[in-house]
Amino acid sequence: MHPYQEDVDNLLSRLRKIEGQVRGVQKMIQDDRYCVDILAQFASIKAALSKVELALLESHARGCVADAIRDGHGDEKLDELMKVIRASVK
Repeated sequence: MHPYQEDVDNLLSRLRKIEGQVRGVQKMIQDDRYCVDILAQFASIKAALSKVELALLESHARGCVADAIRDGHGDEKLDELMKVIRASVK
């Protein structure tokens, strides 16, 4: 079991809200809404996605990475984690 499983309901709830926000932006574009209003929604979506990403990152660090360090395989997990972090900040 992955560490985030303890918080799966909260994560899925957040993702459903984000999904609704994306659908809302689609409707805004279809309805020819003001550009700045649409861009504000994008900022909100990005922030919400970042919160989910950080929750998973923390779960992975406190669970999988910590376990790997205790088991003597920490370098591999840390390299894997840093690769993901680098990709997310590009």
